[in-house]
Amino acid sequence: MKYELVIRNGLVLTPDGAQATDLAISDHAILAVGGSFDGAEEFDAHGAWVGPGLVDLHAHFREPGQEWKEDIRSGSEAAAAGGYTAVVAMPNTQPAVDSGHIARLIRDRSRQVGLCEIIPAGAITMAREGAVLSHLDELWEAGVRVFTDDGDSVSDTGLLRVAMEYLTERGAVIAQHAEDRSLAAGGHMHEGSLSSRLGMKGIPAEAEEVVVTRDLALTRLTGCRYHVQHVSSARTVQLVSASKAAGLPVTAEVTPHHLAFDDAAVGTLDPSFKMYPPLRSATDRDELRAALASGLIDAVATDHAPHSAFETEVPFEEAPRGVIGLETSAAAVLTYCHLDQVSFFDRLSVTPARIGQIDRHGRLVAPGEPANLTVIAPDEEWTVDAFRSKAENSPFRSLTLAGRVRATVFEGRLVHALVT
Repeated sequence: MKYELVIRNGLVLTPDGAQATDLAISDHAILAVGGSFDGAEEFDAHGAWVGPGLVDLHAHFREPGQEWKEDIRSGSEAAAAGGYTAVVAMPNTQPAVDSGHIARLIRDRSRQVGLCEIIPAGAITMAREGAVLSHLDELWEAGVRVFTDDGDSVSDTGLLRVAMEYLTERGAVIAQHAEDRSLAAGGHMHEGSLSSRLGMKGIPAEAEEVVVTRDLALTRLTGCRYHVQHVSSARTVQLVSASKAAGLPVTAEVTPHHLAFDDAAVGTLDPSFKMYPPLRSATDRDELRAALASGLIDAVATDHAPHSAFETEVPFEEAPRGVIGLETSAAAVLTYCHLDQVSFFDRLSVTPARIGQIDRHGRLVAPGEPANLTVIAPDEEWTVDAFRSKAENSPFRSLTLAGRVRATVFEGRLVHALVT
C-alpha cells in the first residue's frame, strides 16, 4: 500500500513518549506509526521533532476590515510557516466579531484558504465598547468557545459578572486583556527607571494586576473558566498561582516576546518593541520563563499583531502597539526557554487546544488521530530575515534563533515544507 504522505526519521511524540520512527498518513489521518511504508509524498525529518501542530490562542488576522495589514490568507500562510495548524483569531476586527454571521464568515474564509483552522473568538460586548453584551448565543452556535474584548478590558464589573454567569452554563472561556485603562492611559512602555530616563510616560505593572485581581474574585463568584491573556508581570504570575492552588478554573498565556525581552530593549526606540502589555523588567521576564517551564503558565500565545510599514516607520510614541509572532514563536521559545520536547508541545499545542476546546488539534501522534502535525528541528539555527505575513513589525527581525519549523501538515496535507 502506498500512503499519501510518509514522514521519515523523526523523533515522534506519541502517547508512549518520544520514538525515533516513521509515520504514514492518508485520508486526513495518521494511519500508522512505526513500520515500513511507501509514500506518494515523503518528508525526511532527520534530526527533528515530530508532534501535534501548534495551536495559537491569540492572534490578529485583521479580516474583516483591515485586510491591508493582514488577511486570512496571509495570516494562514504565516501560521503554516510557523508550525501552526489552528489559530484563535481575536474579535477586534471591523466590524467586531459580536454576532454569529461574522464568526461564520471567518470560519468560511478559513476553509476556503485551507492552510490551517481559524477559530474566531467572540467579543464579550457589542462592538467591544463595554456597554452591552454581544450576541453570545449566536456566537456559541457559530462555534465560538473563547470570548474576549481583546484590545480592551471589560471595565464594567457588573456586566462582566453577567457574561461570566451566562457563559459558565455553556462551558465557555472568558479571556481577558487585563489592562486598567485609567492606569495605562497615555503610556507607551513599562513604568520604571528606563521610562524615567527616556522621559516617556510608563504603564505600571499594577495596570494588569488590578484587573486580574478583580477578575479572579469574579471567577470565584461565578465558577467561570477564566484565561489571562499575555501575562507580563511577576505579580500576575503569583495571582494565577494562588488561584490555581485554590482550585479556581484559571489558565494563563505568555507571548514569545515577553519571554525573550525586557524593557531594556525599548532603549533603542525601535517601534518593533512596542506592545501592550509592555515589556517589563528583567525580573518579570525571568519569572515568566520559570512559570512557563513549570507549567504554571499554561500556554504560549503569539498575540500576532500585524501593522503596515507606513504605520510603524514613525517615532516610538506615535507607533501602534503590537508585533507579529507566528513565524518566530517556536524558535523564540526554544532559544530563550530551552523546553524539552514534551514540555514544548504541551505549552504550544496540547494545552492551548484543550483551553480553546479545539478538538482536532493538540493530539499526540497515534494511529487514528487527525493528521495535524509540525516538524521542528530544535537545534537548527536560522536568521529571521523574511516573513509570509504582510507585516514585518517583529522584534526578532535580523536575530539568529535556534529551532526551525521544517514542515507543517494540516489535515493530512503538507502545507509548509523547507527544502533541506
